[in-house]
Amino acid sequence: MKLSDLKPNEGSTHTRKRKGIGRGAGQGKTGGRGTKGQNSRAGAGGHLYRQGGNLPFFRRLPFQRGEGFTPPNRTEFNEVNLDQLSSFAAGSEVTPQALTAVNLLSKPSLPVVVLGNGEIKVALKVKVHRVSKGARAKIEKAGGSVELIA
Repeated sequence: MKLSDLKPNEGSTHTRKRKGIGRGAGQGKTGGRGTKGQNSRAGAGGHLYRQGGNLPFFRRLPFQRGEGFTPPNRTEFNEVNLDQLSSFAAGSEVTPQALTAVNLLSKPSLPVVVLGNGEIKVALKVKVHRVSKGARAKIEKAGGSVELIA
């Protein structure tokens, strides 16, 4: 079988009606649109904002600022990736205070999460608020330890 042998199933395709081509075709002159009026024109029907005196659809929806929904009680974290921890010496302790000292935290008052992007070669004692599964596995594989701060 070749690509040129492929054909659609019988009855699954139809030839397009060529409207406005003449009286003999049965769809001449007005092309099946009737006469005059908004719906006889090209691009007819208006758009979603024009609803004939009704309050437009977009104005009926509840007002909401910004993109999507932000949960009011969410916890924001300082994100630190493993490749950023390469500046620490082997056996050193990685705490929020140590990360602040080397300017790795944008907001020192927020809790810290370590994410698994990058590789780590040295054994570190990591004491942070949260660690991803991948980051924990890489730290322990390098001979380090992970402790969570409550």
